[in-house]
Amino acid sequence: MDKLCCFKSSYSQLVASRSSSSTGKGKNNEGSIKYGFCLVKGRADHPMEDYHVAKFVQIQGKELGLFAIYDGHLGDRVPAYLQKHLLTNIIKEEEFWEDPTGSISKAYERTDQAILANSSDLGRGGSTAVTAILINGQRLWIANVGDSRAVLSRKGQAEQMTIDHEPNTERGIIENKGGFVSNLPGDVPRVNGQLAVSRAFGDKSLKSHLRSDPDVRNAAINSDIDILILASDGLWKVMSNQEAVDIARRMRDPQKAAKQLTAEALKRDSKDDISCVVVRFRACQFMIYELE
Repeated sequence: MDKLCCFKSSYSQLVASRSSSSTGKGKNNEGSIKYGFCLVKGRADHPMEDYHVAKFVQIQGKELGLFAIYDGHLGDRVPAYLQKHLLTNIIKEEEFWEDPTGSISKAYERTDQAILANSSDLGRGGSTAVTAILINGQRLWIANVGDSRAVLSRKGQAEQMTIDHEPNTERGIIENKGGFVSNLPGDVPRVNGQLAVSRAFGDKSLKSHLRSDPDVRNAAINSDIDILILASDGLWKVMSNQEAVDIARRMRDPQKAAKQLTAEALKRDSKDDISCVVVRFRACQFMIYELE
């Protein structure tokens, strides 16, 4: 068994189990930072393939907010694996506290290697990922692979913190690796005519033409920032960043905000699985009204 599959007991609290509930909420110890989440299965004829993490934990005297969305394809085994392992692997990196960016990148790559090494158990599918780690409520580290996205609200203006890894934008890299990008079959660009993202975990049959290294950004949490939204492309396909921020900021309860975002995506005829985590850092000064 790969060493990344094994966990020390001190990290067992990080493992997030798949709940039958599709919505929930929580807050940090002081109650000053709250989060809510909502996941809705899409119309496709297969089991739910979106997974999430949303929790606060105490490690080495520091409070960490751990948030993630994993959007699987060709099965749910890879996103389920990521739910249990990816954030834990990041924090277990020896230099995490001194070099979060480097540690996140290393953990993403090592986790992908473990998934590929265990493909006989995890199957041929894969997953996108967007992760956010909040350290002591002061510094936020965001990373992503694929098209699951993180958006901040800064003075009410949406700021995209991730890069959508689409085949057309990374066509040159794919072709240099011996792959190709084609709109056939279907109506969107796909790697080797199969996968609609250019970076992903897993996908062993395509891995020689795919990347799994993340883009990593960080931000200081100050009085200008009030909302963080993480969501799968089931939301972003039908909603702009600013629309999502505007909806989320109308509600004090981030769980209500997450539920409203998924409901609006369904109303706009999103057919994919829709998953959303909303983190509220402070009471919004610009709130006009609260939707029921």
